Parts: sequence; C-alpha cells; structure tokens
Amino acid sequence: MGKLRGMTQERLIKKYANRRLYDASQSRHITLDDIRGLIVKGEKVRVVEDKTGRDLTRQILLQVIADQEQFGRPILATPVLESIIRFYGNPMQGLLASFLERSVETFLRQQELLQSQISKIVANTPLATMADLTRQNLEALSKMQDGMLKALISKREKGRDDDK
Repeated sequence: MGKLRGMTQERLIKKYANRRLYDASQSRHITLDDIRGLIVKGEKVRVVEDKTGRDLTRQILLQVIADQEQFGRPILATPVLESIIRFYGNPMQGLLASFLERSVETFLRQQELLQSQISKIVANTPLATMADLTRQNLEALSKMQDGMLKALISKREKGRDDDK
C-alpha cells in the first residue's frame, strides 16, 4: 500500500515555527528519521512552512541526507562531496546535476530489473524441484545422524567389552 499511496498522492508535512514537523495525514508530530522511513517505504512527501505555505521539501530532504551521512552509513565520500561543492556556480553545474540524476535513475532501473529477474527465477522454479531438494537434504541429514549414532554406539559397546 505504501508504494501505491506514494505514487498517487503526496503526504503533507507541516513545519512549524518551533521547527517541529507535523504529519497532517496522521495528525501527529514526526522526526526527520520518520520522514526518512516514509521515503524508504516509497511515500512521496511534501514539506511546507505552516504559516506561509512555502515549500521546504528540498531543505528537509537535504537534512535527512546530512543526518544519514553524519550518523548513518554514508554514501558520499569526502572527495565526492568536495567535487560536488566545486561544481556549485560552475558553468558545468547543470550538466553535473543532470548526470547525477540520470545515473541514479539508471541504477534504480537496473536494481528493479535484477529484482524482477530474481523473482521470475524463484517463481518459475517447479515445486517438484524444491521438494526434491528438500528430500535430498533430509536424506543427507538422516545419513549423517545415523553415522553419528553408529559411531557413538560402537564406542559405547567397545567400552563395555574393555570392562570385561
């Protein structure tokens, strides 16, 4: 449902003067981490300043990224960040932005394609093949257990013979 909802409408988040964020659809205050969670689930969010209605979405998303880069598992290495900073105001800034956007879109498409192919492989695996693999694994486990039991029993009987 999260992906469907994310594709059909934006979730409105209001930012109050006290810097708190409020999810209007759930009537509750949320954090930057909550916004990150919504986006990870496929939700589309729009953050607006409560009094003026000014769109703050980009600013909040940058804060989410900054938090992840600082406290989470960073994606952007220091040299990459330095290079991006150097492009601001540079005549090539638009070209870099376009390149980065296309690169991420291509990466996401490739990831979706790979997931789709894996799903097809799993879906097309005949149940009989899975059952056969399971049977073979159970037989191997049974043989291993039998072997261990025989070894233990023979040691035990050998010990009794030594006692005589």
